[in-house]
Amino acid sequence: MKSIQLILASYAVILPSISGFSRQPPAELCHRQCPSSTAASSSPSFSMSSAALSMSSNDNSNFDPSSLRIMVNGMPGPMATAAAEACLRKGLSLAPVAMTGPAIEPTTITVTDSVTGKSMDVRLIPATDDGRTEIVSSLAGLRAAVGQANVLAIDYTHPSAVNDNAIFYAENSLPFVMGTTGGDRDKLMSDVVSRSAFAVIAPNMGKQIVAMQAGLEDMANKFPGAFAGYKLQVTESHQRTKADTSGTAKAVIDSLKKLSDDTFDVEKDIVMLRDDESSLAFGVSKEALNGHAFHTYTLTSSDGSVQFALQHNVEGRTVYAEGTADAVKFLASKVASGMEGRVFSMIDVLQAGALE
Repeated sequence: MKSIQLILASYAVILPSISGFSRQPPAELCHRQCPSSTAASSSPSFSMSSAALSMSSNDNSNFDPSSLRIMVNGMPGPMATAAAEACLRKGLSLAPVAMTGPAIEPTTITVTDSVTGKSMDVRLIPATDDGRTEIVSSLAGLRAAVGQANVLAIDYTHPSAVNDNAIFYAENSLPFVMGTTGGDRDKLMSDVVSRSAFAVIAPNMGKQIVAMQAGLEDMANKFPGAFAGYKLQVTESHQRTKADTSGTAKAVIDSLKKLSDDTFDVEKDIVMLRDDESSLAFGVSKEALNGHAFHTYTLTSSDGSVQFALQHNVEGRTVYAEGTADAVKFLASKVASGMEGRVFSMIDVLQAGALE
């Protein structure tokens, strides 16, 4: 399988009130080198009505993304590298330096997008004390060359680095897209908001999955308890290097709990698959074992006669990488607009029509 699967299946009549959702056939900085924290691909099989999610055009149409320099932190980890390639594919330039894990020797890598053939060299600097000093110095020189507002960061590092990285970005006035999941998310938001920093923070960067999340959130707010008495079960599979529980699963579960009044505990009740044998049995292809994100959620009535199932299965990293590149372009446009710093979600990016 090479595409996203977003499948909403039920074995009873779906509530008329949710008919807007139609079914179709189906490294601070890094404490260590970042493994993939999410995974991805192309065409989805899930659609939603315009009533469920409204979009508007980007409010800064004169913004020139070619002037940007994007520091992609977490390379040579696969998700960070995929994001860097997507930036090149979408006409962005990479910063000449980026942060990597403290155990990695300083090195220069060449990032190449296989679609466009564009490439750039990036010096990876380990996140030691000396390395951080070098990063700050490099930021100053880069900003002097291209402008303060034109340097932004993407973070695909490690869950253990999330909070320290965010503080580093905020205190160095470096707008950032946080693609890394895990860490203390409440502290993350508090640290960034209290410093009036610009950021896009989201558990998932894939356009179609963000749309699904927005639709579920809207449905949960409009029809809380519609599935009262139903039991929630969740299974998710990722590559063995993913250290934390799926952030996407946590976000979806928040909405499903509002709908079902289930006492589901995200820390205890999610079934996490991180070994190849279990992932293969769950439907992951052998080729995608090193980069995938499969999720299945079921809501089952108390007597077992009715069951609703939601699936979103992704092989590869492309959809996340391209969403991340779109998010950094969106964030740069907000910085350029002169507005005060704030934290955006990927739903904000989607509603602005900024996901290509």
